[in-house]
Amino acid sequence: MTESENTTFVHGNEHLNRLLSDPELAAEVAQANEAAEEMDRSYAMNLAMIRKAGQMTQVEVARKLGVGQGVVSRLENRNDMLLSTLYDYLMATGADSASIVVTVHGSRIELDLGQLRHSHLQ
Repeated sequence: MTESENTTFVHGNEHLNRLLSDPELAAEVAQANEAAEEMDRSYAMNLAMIRKAGQMTQVEVARKLGVGQGVVSRLENRNDMLLSTLYDYLMATGADSASIVVTVHGSRIELDLGQLRHSHLQ
């Protein structure tokens, strides 16, 4: 009997599940995934950074919002605004979705601004 005749096929998912059943290896994989997500994450210090990430000018965002460029400038420099205004601005900059993430007693909670905006309009 040759070596290839003794080899049995194992589905990739089964093999991964076996490997991840090792708590030490599973912890290493989770840590690597977390590090990769952190590298992919971008942090904006202000709304203008988000607009620039969308490669848009204030004039272009203003046009999408139906306001003047000065309004967009004031929005970007405000310290406080309604969540609906924030959502509209983010969508005008080309965002696919918008949410706010908070941590409460160690639990990570995500607030979907789009869902809030749409329920407010109804």
